[in-house]
Order: sequence, then C-alpha cells, then structure tokens
Amino acid sequence: MKTPAHLLAEHGPRESMEYDVVVVGAGPAGLAAAIRLKQVDSALSVVVLEKGSEPGAHILSGAVMDPRAMNELFPDWKDRGAPLNQPVTGDEVLFLSETGAQQPPQWLIPDCLHNDGNFVISLGAVTKWLAEQAEALGVEIFPGFSAAEVLYGDAGEVRGVATGHQGVAKDGTAHGGFQLGMELLGKYTLFAEGARGHLGKALIAQYALDAGRDPQSYAIGVKELWEIPADRARPGLVVHTAGWPMDEQTYGGGFLYHLEGNRITLGLVTGLDYQNPWLSPFEEMQRWKTHPAIRAHLEGGKRIGYGARAITAGGLLSLPKLVFPGGALIGCDAGTLNAARIKGSHAAIKTGMLAAEAAAAALKAGRAADELSAYPEAFAKSWLHEELDRSRNFKQWFKQGFTVGTLMTGVEQWLLPRLGVKRPPWTVHRSAPDHVRMHAASQAEKIVYPKPDGVLTFDRLSSVFISNTNHEENQPAHLTLKDASVPVAVNLAHYAGPESRYCPAGVYEFVQKDGADQLVINAQNCVHCKTCDIKDPTQNIVWVTPEGGGGPNYAGM
Repeated sequence: MKTPAHLLAEHGPRESMEYDVVVVGAGPAGLAAAIRLKQVDSALSVVVLEKGSEPGAHILSGAVMDPRAMNELFPDWKDRGAPLNQPVTGDEVLFLSETGAQQPPQWLIPDCLHNDGNFVISLGAVTKWLAEQAEALGVEIFPGFSAAEVLYGDAGEVRGVATGHQGVAKDGTAHGGFQLGMELLGKYTLFAEGARGHLGKALIAQYALDAGRDPQSYAIGVKELWEIPADRARPGLVVHTAGWPMDEQTYGGGFLYHLEGNRITLGLVTGLDYQNPWLSPFEEMQRWKTHPAIRAHLEGGKRIGYGARAITAGGLLSLPKLVFPGGALIGCDAGTLNAARIKGSHAAIKTGMLAAEAAAAALKAGRAADELSAYPEAFAKSWLHEELDRSRNFKQWFKQGFTVGTLMTGVEQWLLPRLGVKRPPWTVHRSAPDHVRMHAASQAEKIVYPKPDGVLTFDRLSSVFISNTNHEENQPAHLTLKDASVPVAVNLAHYAGPESRYCPAGVYEFVQKDGADQLVINAQNCVHCKTCDIKDPTQNIVWVTPEGGGGPNYAGM
C-alpha cells in the first residue's frame, strides 16, 4: 500500500504558503488566538486550518459558558451579536440512586457548580460567530483542510504543517481529482486541535513536553439535543447529576441544560479510567435518561442531535509544557479544561489570547521559530492558572472512589474558601494513564444493557445518523492498528473486546469469518471522539486525520 510519503515523492513538491502565524483548529482556542493576533497587530498574516466542513462542524460541548474570557476578547460581544442568549436561571445538583434523587440545599453546593452570571449556549454557534469575527479582521480560514503532518526545520523547530492529500483511494493510490496537500509555513504555529489532538500528541512526544507531569486523564462525553414541549421548557435551568448509573469506582456524571427555543442539551460524562471492560459509555448514557429525574424533562420531546467527544480532565498537574521551538499548545490540545467546573471554553479562549499576545510581541521584536516563553509565564500569572490551581486535585481524588472524590471536592471547593483558604494546601498526584486501569473481563461483572425503545433510548447507528457523519468511502482508513493481531489475540481474549463497547459510534465490531474471530473497523461511522486512541488497553489503535471535511456535521450542538 502506498503511503502519503510515496505520493509526495511521485507527485511533489507541494505548494507552500507563508504566514506570520499558522493556527491548527478553528475552535474557541484557535479562533481566539487568531482574533487576538489581529487585534494586537492588524498587519500580521494569520491562517486557521479546520478539518471540519466549516467552523463549528466538529465542535461538541455541553455547554455552560463563563463569559470572563469572552469579556476580555470582545468587551462589546453583546452588541456584536454573540450567541450567548440564555443566562443561567437556576442550578440543581442531584445525587441519583437507581430510582431516587437527593438534592442538597443551595448553600451546600460547592462554588465550582454555581453558575450565576454564566450562559447556556451552543458552542458550535459561538464558534461560527467567532469565525465571522476573525474573518472580518482579515484572518484566513481554510475549512475542510486537515493538518496531517508537522513540518520541522533543520534545527528541530516547527516550521508549520502540511495538509492531507485529497483524492486518495483505500490502497493509498491517487485517483481522479487527486491533489497534493499544501504546506502552511509560519514563523510560529499554534495547535488548537481539541482533546487528544493527533499532532499535539506527536509534539508532546517529540519534545517530551509531559516530562515530570502527571499522565493526562480523559473522559468521554456522550451528548444529545432534544426539542421538548413548550410547557416543559425551563430556559436557563442547569442540572448536574452524580451517582447512578456509575458505580463507586467509576468517575462521571450527567448534565442537562435548558436552552432557549424549547430545547434541551444533555449528556453523560464517563471517565476513561473506568475499570470494567463490559462498560459502555454510550449505553450508560441511554440508561441514565431512564431515571425518573431525567425522563421528566424529556417526555413528549424528540431527539434531534447526537455526538460524542473526549474531554481532557487531568487539570493543572497534567498540563504539558506549553511551548516548544516554533509553536505552542493552546486550549484542550494542552488540556486546560476545568473538570471541577465542567467548563473549558473560557479556558480555551484565554489560552488562545495569551499565546497570541506572546507571538505578536515576538514577531514585533523580529523573532521567529523560537520558544514563546512569555506565554507560559503569562499563563502562570493569570486568573485561569489560579482557577485551575484551586481544582488541581479534583480528578485525583475520584481515583480513590466516588465517596472520597465527593467528600474531598466538598472540602476543597466549599469548606476551604469559607475558611479563607484560596488553594488546597496539599497536592495529590497520579502516576498511571487511563488505559492501564482496565481489568480483565474474567475479573469484572458483566453488564447487560436493556434494548433501546426508539423513543427515549436509542442504538448507536441511529444516533450516528443524526450526527450527520460522513466520510468519503474510497479513502484510506483513518483508524489504524500497530499490530493487526492484537485485537483478537489480546483485546478479545483478555478484555472481551472492549473497543466494541467504548466506541460511541459502532466503529469496531468483532465478527466470525471462516470460523475465526476478526475485528471489523467501520471507519465511516467515526465521530472523531478519539476514545479509541485513549482507552485501547494495548494502545494499539492510532487515530490519524481523515480527508478534510470528513466526520460529523453537528447542528445546534
């Protein structure tokens, strides 16, 4: 099979375009960076690459937005028409048993779960609006172009990125409409791919950016969008749940937010350090909806959207070094989401702004391709660092179980502030990545999930259908195996084939062929959540970028 390198040798060289700054990813972090660069110096040339069909197509989040960073980026965002339309009107925190729900009094809810002054939003809509603002400032945005390769200079510095080739067949050969990828060269390159970005992952390894840090930790969020009858709508209500259906050793919780327009966005977050290989995050989310406290919000409604995405949850202790020669990691490519607050968009915007300010100052001084040390220095002095520092132990406590995690979150996020202590006086570290936590199937209790009813609960394939996911069928698979024998010989034999359960899109299935087990990869179903790249117990699955424009096309998510 021919590789991209073979095609480059046969059809090259690639065309190249030069910019002051190249930004990879048109999410909140990448667009905020591009906007800030132009705000600081309108003469700078800035380009943003986006693998989705348009900005916002691949964006998935709850979401409740803290407007603090937006206030700094655009103090007049309201006059500009930013789609932050629905203020939070109420908070509920529910501790669920299988059939019951307990709600603590408001005064006992930790500060991190209070949302006064925040907004219930569609992050996809906010992203589209940010893209419009960026283009109005002169930023070039190239949607449908995947950044497939990091380009390095002779001294090991990042020179930019190359986009993937277009028009490549499954066997790697060029077919009609073939086009070589293009090189986008920048004096600095900012990587804003979101959680578990595939180039960010490569850069962390290349420069050992995670040396001395705790391993990153992740969760998967499985989300739906519903239309509900007007008499059930409670615009601005924010509901968070803990407990059922998770067991004592599984980190996670639910969210349900009432948007404007008689819509509800809801989902379940499951920590990817879960131990039971029989667990299915998708099925757990479907089961969670059957709880009386959740069902009551949805009865009479209709599901209109579905998606899933990995979430960085390790916090401050898992942040890699943010800079390297020629570039920087921003947003969830670095891992700045605050899991305790269940919020990351404000952090993404802030890190994008900080990196942009450092890059603009360096360019003004005539520098290029060195380390933007002013970025991590500014981050260390920022309100965002202070916020993340206060929550730095959050995920680590939950490693010790739900009871300990809940108790210590109460101590750190409720009790200490009332005692005048701004940050916990202790630090709790973790040493093991998520994938090593999985037990053998023989050591775990098998979970049998109820069949979907097609009204409240659904199957994977009907869910993927409404995510508007599409990939060109005749293209190389973007889900690859280091060793094709491992899925059957190890994963199926020892863990009962967990990839068939942890994937929320039905990409992986084990079938019998000629009397032998075989793994089938339905790559066309992939919603780009990156769960397989994170959770595979043997780390044998590698997610790489597909042809540009492929994947989900989320609407209203």
